[in-house]
Amino acid sequence: MLKSNLIKPIRHIFFVFRKRASKIEKRFRFAISVIALALLLGVATLFYFQQALYFIPFLILASFIAAYFSLLEGINKIGWFGLFFMPIMVTVSFYLFYFLFPGRWLTRVPFTIIYAISFYATLLCSNIFNIGVEKSLQLYRAAFSVNFFFQSITMFVILNLLYSLRLPFVFNALGTGIMTGLFSGQLFWTIRLKKQLEYEVLHYAIFVGYILMQLALILSFVPVDPVIMSLFITALYYSLAGIIYHYIDQKLFKETIREYVIVLIFVFTILILSLNW
Repeated sequence: MLKSNLIKPIRHIFFVFRKRASKIEKRFRFAISVIALALLLGVATLFYFQQALYFIPFLILASFIAAYFSLLEGINKIGWFGLFFMPIMVTVSFYLFYFLFPGRWLTRVPFTIIYAISFYATLLCSNIFNIGVEKSLQLYRAAFSVNFFFQSITMFVILNLLYSLRLPFVFNALGTGIMTGLFSGQLFWTIRLKKQLEYEVLHYAIFVGYILMQLALILSFVPVDPVIMSLFITALYYSLAGIIYHYIDQKLFKETIREYVIVLIFVFTILILSLNW
């Protein structure tokens, strides 16, 4: 009874919010969301890193609301994960990444502008995935490339922060496995854009997460800089997830495999040369 009494007001709020927001043209909704999130992130960067944990839940909620306000229509089932995951992760990663720079307006202003552009790009990708354009169209290919690019950047930032904390190897492994599993799940979902989570998508997402979890576990015992470790795991994710993506999409060719392998070999060489034995 209590649960029912709580759900009804929430549904009513969402209904009223959606009804009023739908009267605003989508491009204006995008602009409002980007400006609001950029201002919010700019304010959040005024505080010290020790206070970041208090802002992260608020930024996650704000990113979700902004993405929902922008997309609004046609969101179903697994789409609540696939469409909102990257806008939220881009916001969190940018916020954490800011603390690597000196806290000055000279860096804060351009940083906020770059974040606004990035958040807008992820919203556009989510919108393209939401409307379900034909995969033969150049629009979908561009959305996939941009989404994959921001996945790699976001993952590198978050993993670098994780490894820089010098936590026990168990936390490195679990954090890496969960993070890469979620990222690959979102990436593989964009192949068919189904309303329900497909077993094949879940299977390969768990596989990618498990492989990279084992790698993080091994590298935790190797004298390697956190930045290099993050770079290598991100490169492996990029190669492994990219190959699996094209395999599921039935467009895996020798040239595609060669491109991903070259990237992996290059980063692996950097890893070997940077070992501090």
